[in-house]
Amino acid sequence: MSNKGSTKVTFCVRCDNIGYGESVHLSFEDDGITNNGSSRIPLYTSPKTHPYQTTRTPVSIPRNNSNNNDAVVIRYRYAIYARGKFVRWEHCDVRSLPTTTNWGENAVTVVSDVLDEKKSDVAVSVGSNVKEPSSKSVNFMETSSSSPPVTPRLSLSSPPPKQLVNLNSTDGLIVVSAFLPVHLTRSTSGEWSADWDYEALLSMQTHLRVTRIGTVKWRGWHGNVGGGKSDESGVPVEERGRVEAVLRPFNCVPVWVPTTVFGEMYNGFCKGVLWPILHNVANVYSSSTRINTQSKHNNNPTTKSSDNNYDESRSEYTEYSMDDVSQGPIHGDGGREAELWASFTAVNRYFTDVIIQCFNEGDLIWIHGFHLMILPSFLTRRISMAKIGMFLHTPFPSSEIFRTLWCREDLLRGMLNADQVGFHLFEYARHFMTCCRRLLGLNHGMYPDSTGGVNLAIDTNGRHVSVTSIHAGVEPPVLHQVLDHSSTEHRVQLIRDQFRGKVIFAAVDRLESLKGIPLKLLGLERFLQRCPEWADKIVVVQVGISAFERGEDYTTTRDEVLSMVENINRRWPGTVQFQECAESEMRLQQRMALLRAADVVMVTTIRDGLNLIPLEFTVAHLDGLTEKGKKDNRRRGLCILSEFSSCTRVMRGALHVNPWKISEIATAFYQAVTMPESERIRRIGIASEFVTRVTTQRWALAVMLDLKGVQKNKDSGKYAGAGLGLGFRLLGMDSGFNSLDVNDVARAYRGAKSRLILLDYGGTILANDNSDALTRFQFVKKSRAPSEPTESLIATLKKLCSDSRNVVFVVSGKERHSLTKTLCHIPNLGLAAEHGMFVSWPTSKIGGKRRWETLVPDQDQYWRSIAISIMEVYTSRTHGSYIEETEMKILWQYRDADPEFGYLQSKELEDHLCNVLGGFELDILHGGVEEGGFVEVRPKGVNKGFVSLHIIQNLEKMTDKGKIEFALALGDDHCDEPMLSVMRQVGRRATDARIAKKGGNPLAPLPATIPQVDVSCVDEFISTNMDCFTATVGKKPSAAANYINDVHDVHELLESLCKVTTRETLHNGYFSVVDLKSLSNKSPGMLATNFESKSLIRTHSAGALKTDHDEFENSALPRISNNLTEFLGTMDDEDEEDDMFF
Repeated sequence: MSNKGSTKVTFCVRCDNIGYGESVHLSFEDDGITNNGSSRIPLYTSPKTHPYQTTRTPVSIPRNNSNNNDAVVIRYRYAIYARGKFVRWEHCDVRSLPTTTNWGENAVTVVSDVLDEKKSDVAVSVGSNVKEPSSKSVNFMETSSSSPPVTPRLSLSSPPPKQLVNLNSTDGLIVVSAFLPVHLTRSTSGEWSADWDYEALLSMQTHLRVTRIGTVKWRGWHGNVGGGKSDESGVPVEERGRVEAVLRPFNCVPVWVPTTVFGEMYNGFCKGVLWPILHNVANVYSSSTRINTQSKHNNNPTTKSSDNNYDESRSEYTEYSMDDVSQGPIHGDGGREAELWASFTAVNRYFTDVIIQCFNEGDLIWIHGFHLMILPSFLTRRISMAKIGMFLHTPFPSSEIFRTLWCREDLLRGMLNADQVGFHLFEYARHFMTCCRRLLGLNHGMYPDSTGGVNLAIDTNGRHVSVTSIHAGVEPPVLHQVLDHSSTEHRVQLIRDQFRGKVIFAAVDRLESLKGIPLKLLGLERFLQRCPEWADKIVVVQVGISAFERGEDYTTTRDEVLSMVENINRRWPGTVQFQECAESEMRLQQRMALLRAADVVMVTTIRDGLNLIPLEFTVAHLDGLTEKGKKDNRRRGLCILSEFSSCTRVMRGALHVNPWKISEIATAFYQAVTMPESERIRRIGIASEFVTRVTTQRWALAVMLDLKGVQKNKDSGKYAGAGLGLGFRLLGMDSGFNSLDVNDVARAYRGAKSRLILLDYGGTILANDNSDALTRFQFVKKSRAPSEPTESLIATLKKLCSDSRNVVFVVSGKERHSLTKTLCHIPNLGLAAEHGMFVSWPTSKIGGKRRWETLVPDQDQYWRSIAISIMEVYTSRTHGSYIEETEMKILWQYRDADPEFGYLQSKELEDHLCNVLGGFELDILHGGVEEGGFVEVRPKGVNKGFVSLHIIQNLEKMTDKGKIEFALALGDDHCDEPMLSVMRQVGRRATDARIAKKGGNPLAPLPATIPQVDVSCVDEFISTNMDCFTATVGKKPSAAANYINDVHDVHELLESLCKVTTRETLHNGYFSVVDLKSLSNKSPGMLATNFESKSLIRTHSAGALKTDHDEFENSALPRISNNLTEFLGTMDDEDEEDDMFF
């Protein structure tokens, strides 16, 4: 190649598929340049440019500047290195870069690539007169200096911008919640009317086509059945049509659920079982929910009216309450708990039916609340291509609390069947991901999305479930409209006049233990004890919302609050103003009036989800930042927030307290009344920043953009379902991933002259001995005998091996002695032990010892003692881990250890082993928890994929039937994926060659999830007419093209192939009428010779039978049919049904 000039080129490649500790290098192919990695240019990245990697300095590329404009083609590719050693080439062919005359010497050209993806046109950007970096350019034949990586400073080398996701009026959105965000009223004349519930988070208006689905909350009654014939039984059936007509202008669709079923779901299961658990409460010592509290209230005249109201409905509410524990098994799945769970699932099914009716293709589905946690499981069964998001407005507990639920797996799988799961805080999202890891063994991390960015997601069954944490806000315009209303201003003035001259502390809480009202009163009492001079200068207005659904917890909390209020007021009269009211009596208008009149708001919850009161309070006092507001001389606008409330993370200007520490609450009281004006204004300004910036609409828009940007393939063949009932899981599959068609296999098998069958052992043709951690440990410690093949399986393998056209191999991860013990008595069966490290070629000899060869040359075994010594250190400090040794490899198993600690230890062990054993030819592999949890050290280049190629290359040792025309590879776990991947690529290579020979259109490339391997080394042993079948046992993401349900189906498949072999063998002993004629002119000697050789003989016709009768009688013939019926019944008709054996 003549170099008539050069140009400066910067290479920019997007790297989404490189692993931990791996780096990317650029390598060129040209005369005198080799690909062994000695001449390579490293690429660098930075936090700002990740995942894009670029050359540190421009590379000098030769170009053609002659007049004929012929381009010089530069061939290059990217190599992956780990710890300074070559790992692999990128999974695509060599790239071509044509240089042209318009690449001037003063221009900087940027080449943009995507790792492992080769496009027909190379993305090239040419910039003229671009100022070069100060560092010296690097010639493409030389290696870059070893200086530390720096961020590239090229004006044209910035990565392509992230693809924007927009929502427009054509986008459809289905918002699903337990209750519709509307107020429904019925006049005395029977007319129904509805209005938006602006207090509801989901009532915001948007330009999208929104359909809201939920139950109707009429009179604030949560689906309970009132006593007798009361109206609380819900909307009458005969009037549901009128209600639907009233809701239609609001685009609201009601879900009609039997009130008893909904009551058991809402008050029984959701509030009684899930609510405490989600708030990190699991009290195993609580008493029965049915208690007699009448005697506690009769002596207190202030509570008689409320007691009477409670007593009337106590029997009903306590029936549905069912606190976190009840009489009987703790969180058991029998008795009453089973009934509540059945109601929970039934309500979710009611919602599913309505959603399906309203769904249009392309709509986004947004589910809200823990009441519908399993709804995605029902939806994905019927509309698997819909993008489904779920948002929880409650906290999510730690794994140690959540695992106490008997239905924990069903709830988690239900949420994971959505495409996006959202929380208000990352703390809740972290607990959710930890539960998925500890209870389901799923990993989480940062994964690329369809827009060019990366998202936090959980990897489950070939899918990535995005996890979002965005705190909701309020709508200041709506709140200002309420504040400016004359009735609100009038209420504010009444409250200010009632407590004139005092600092007003306001609190609005439900009467349940989680809200921490007693702790607040204890803090007040401590403050007044230490600062009695403030007794006449402050007042605490505590509003308690009746929480009848909490049963005993409600009555106990109410009694305790009333008692404490009475004690405080007895000592400091008028300090606490307590009022209990129903939720309908403290709506947005009443609440905003109280918050506007108050100077300080207090939230001392001990565990809380979304609480918008501090945000509403901040909006009510935004005028305190104006000059007019500062002149009222009020110490207002300050929030005292519990650190266990979600809004604490976003309300940075508030006073944060630990409600369990009474002294902190007392100190907060003192700080609130003595805080300097400048400090108070500064805190109000900080708190107002979030309130004005993050509104409800902006929160919803951010979540919806994330949901729309979720990577979900439009091809329905990419997804499949597995599991029954609530164990249903949506699996991300390659398109066309279907059950293996046995008829297709048998048809190809019958027509092939040379066949290769590769079978995994445990989990494929034999039950898996590693089904659980205990069984695995027992096998390693040799305290339990491994499973052995049945007699029927042995007979099946013998029949397959008896066919001279078959080469059958069992490729296992077990040791040599295990395979020899169970399979050595099968003639002509090949064995590969320890993932192919040891190979025993098929032999007709049975029993005794077999001859074994090694896949890689023997090497120094000194590394074993080093690896074991290092692993023993980690075993001693990681409970539940142990070392497993075989002839070839050493494993450090941590499947029984704590998942997170075990994984951290395994990563540290992996790095330790790589540093110490770097001088040995070894592979150090790391399998995650879902793969069994191990770190493995084995000789380099040993896996089932390599041994598959090795077997094909040595077929001449086993058969003389020529090139392979049929191949079948079966496996079941991650250890078999290399074999399935290699065989699938071998089959695809043969198919592509066959199509190219016929001039047909090429097939679509194999999925990117399949690691690309160079299989051209076996081309000479593979027929272009070969049919290759690969299958994994169990429906799960795999490199195989198909799946087989279980081991039993594998046995049936092999038995079917045996029937083909047996049938062909039997037919070789008979002669059809059509072909007997061909033997009529042959000599008797020739005929006898052909019979004795038992080869396939051309048959006589019926007219020539008499002529050769004597020859037949004198020959050593095989069995001849006794009559015409028997004779015709044995004919091998080429046109008979292919699937007649099954």
